Amino acid sequence: MSVAFTKEESAETAAETLLPDRPVSPHPNLVTEAGLKALELQLREAREAYDATSTIEDVNERRRQAAGPLRDLRYFAERLHTAQLVAAPASTDIVAFGSTVTFSRDDGRVQTYRIVGEDEADPKAGSISYVSPVARILMGKAVGDVAEVGGQELEITGIS
Repeated sequence: MSVAFTKEESAETAAETLLPDRPVSPHPNLVTEAGLKALELQLREAREAYDATSTIEDVNERRRQAAGPLRDLRYFAERLHTAQLVAAPASTDIVAFGSTVTFSRDDGRVQTYRIVGEDEADPKAGSISYVSPVARILMGKAVGDVAEVGGQELEITGIS
C-alpha cells in the first residue's frame, strides 16, 4: 500500500489525545468517609466514560474522546491510592478536620463550613479544604476564640 493512502495524524490531533495529567496537590491527601466514597464514584465514572469510547470506530475520534476520561482515570486512581481516611472528630470542643464550624466576620456575616479534603471541598455547598487559609487559621480553636485572616477577625460561634 502506498503511503499516499494512509491517514497521518496531525500534531494537533496528537496533542488532543495526550492530555497532560491533572495537577496533584503536594499536601497530604486527607479525606473524610464521604470524600473517599466520592473519589471511588468519580473513578468508577471515569472508567465507564473511558470504556464507552471503545465503541467508537474511527481511531482518531476514539483517541480524542478517550483523552479526558483517561486523564481522569489516572488522577482519581492516584488520589485513591494516596487517600488517608481521617475519622470524624471525637469531640466538638475544638475545630478539627471533619468539623463543621460556624463563625462570624467583622462585617456581620455568619458562615458555616465543614473542613474536608481538597477533592471534596466546595465552598458553595458549605465545605472548605483543610489547606485553605480560613480552615488553617480555625483548626485547633474553640468556640469564642477569635482568629484573623486577610485582615478580618473571625469569631467561632459553633462547632459540630
